[in-house]
Amino acid sequence: METLRFVPAQVPLLRSKFTSNDTVKTSSVAAKDRPVKLLFNAALAKQAAEILPTVEREPPSPRAPSAVPLSRVSPCSLQCESGYLIPNDLDIGGVCNGTLNAMEYLTNILASKVYDVAHESPLQLANKLSERLGVNVWEFSLLEVFSFKLRGAYNMMAKLSKKQLERGVICSSAGNHAQGVALSAQRLGCNAVIAMPVTTPEIKWRSVERLGATVVLVGDSYDEAQAYAKKRAIEENRTFVPPFDHPDVIIGQGTVGMEIVRQMKGPIHAIFVPVGGGGLIAGIAAYVKRVSPEVKIIGVEPSDANAMALSLHHGRRVMLDQVGGFADGVAVKEVGEETFRLCRELIDGVVLVNRDAICASIKDMFQEKRSILEPAGALALAGAEAYCKYYGLKDENVVAITSGANMNFDRLRLVTELADVGRQREAVLATYMPEEPGSFKRFCELVGPMNITEFKYRYNTDKEKALVLYSVDLRTKLELEAMVERMKSASLHTINLTDNDLVKDHLRHLMGGRSNVKNELLCRFVFPERPGALIKFLDALSPRWNISLFHYRGQGETGANVLVGIQVAHTERDKFHACANSLGYEYEVESTNEAFQLLM
Repeated sequence: METLRFVPAQVPLLRSKFTSNDTVKTSSVAAKDRPVKLLFNAALAKQAAEILPTVEREPPSPRAPSAVPLSRVSPCSLQCESGYLIPNDLDIGGVCNGTLNAMEYLTNILASKVYDVAHESPLQLANKLSERLGVNVWEFSLLEVFSFKLRGAYNMMAKLSKKQLERGVICSSAGNHAQGVALSAQRLGCNAVIAMPVTTPEIKWRSVERLGATVVLVGDSYDEAQAYAKKRAIEENRTFVPPFDHPDVIIGQGTVGMEIVRQMKGPIHAIFVPVGGGGLIAGIAAYVKRVSPEVKIIGVEPSDANAMALSLHHGRRVMLDQVGGFADGVAVKEVGEETFRLCRELIDGVVLVNRDAICASIKDMFQEKRSILEPAGALALAGAEAYCKYYGLKDENVVAITSGANMNFDRLRLVTELADVGRQREAVLATYMPEEPGSFKRFCELVGPMNITEFKYRYNTDKEKALVLYSVDLRTKLELEAMVERMKSASLHTINLTDNDLVKDHLRHLMGGRSNVKNELLCRFVFPERPGALIKFLDALSPRWNISLFHYRGQGETGANVLVGIQVAHTERDKFHACANSLGYEYEVESTNEAFQLLM
């Protein structure tokens, strides 16, 4: 509930683990025990962007930054049924414009130094999941800090000169890359500074600090943290270590593909890889497609963070205009240039999965191994299951890479609520029920043997019929269809709301609050999880417009999902949107959502 505190912005300070260059003083003894926030704005980002191209700081990037700005597209512009493979069917004619050619990537992966710090990860059969799907699902586990992020960071840093190591390194990251750089610096004996957004969960920045790095919490987004890191790299002559878009980083991550091929004795139908910036899948494809070209390399992205799928679809890199934050480990607005070049040449396509499916896979892995994956870590498993179901795959070997176990505890509540929905074991329904004696008993009789897991109802004297919102356990789709048909035969109109996120996130918690408010505009805002976010919102919009509804529900994400009703006259809608846009908070208008009209 940090977001909802009426707290003014704090004085900018630096996080602990001070080096000789860190001379910031604090006015409180307690300050050393908590992160303090560096305020950082677009002007600083612009300054860094203007300075960087003129100074040669680090090992050369795979390609010079594109002079043509990326097209901005919406994630919802490319959606499909869960499990469908969005194909990579571009004919590129074998042209290679990158720094390294295919054979150089292969030989460099074979000669990588990552095993100075990383251990070979196990490839294990997921017995329960395999039995349920009728497919041999092999889980390649990268759950410790000895993950693919460590491999990429160490492989690049191990090639730095002694002089570069003495000057230190810096990176920007929301979690796993930060740990990889910090551990690599510890092993190589160099100083590391890690810039992380102020919204980073404490479990992640604490883990980085324990590895000996200096953590700076700066900016509300990854882009602001990255701009700060690049600017400081210039000022202090440090080497900037990118999270994915560098040949040496890609090579280090490519060792994952080498290990899979080495451990798997039988034929592999496909390897499913979580995709953020594209470094892991590019590295795996660079190795596997050269030694076993028949193996499909399939990326998996959240449906609201599908930068790679959209880039492949358009035949060029694009930038998402907004990105979903549930799977924050892969929440990037644009993929790398070199990673996209390799993916366009080598991978077979991308599968998209929704939040419910990711939650279901987190539950599956807990039941399988008693380990709790973070959403990005369960992404490939969700994609593998959806793909196998969509194409009816049987008796094949598929590999899903599980990576990342930095689960924010607050998010477990949401995962628990959505896991059964994602596995299609629970359905969310709404039924119109007459406001008369005996109707509730008749309703329960019609539900029959299905177990009701949630029920929301309140008597309304102004209505002849009440609207009941409830959830039921689900064993088969036929069972649900039969129940809905029973309701229909009894003249109890029933609507299936299982796929409506607005219902699951907010409206199911607001039943009983039906009201017809004049000029009400319903919006979903994403507030940054930091003190002062609410007061900034209120300062911008109130008292000019009356707030008629407000619902916040913490979900353990870097941004708080807030439902707001605001009374705005139609003549002032343009002014409202201009004001809302100036806040910098992502938002969507939900006034036309059928579920809102139905329930509220």
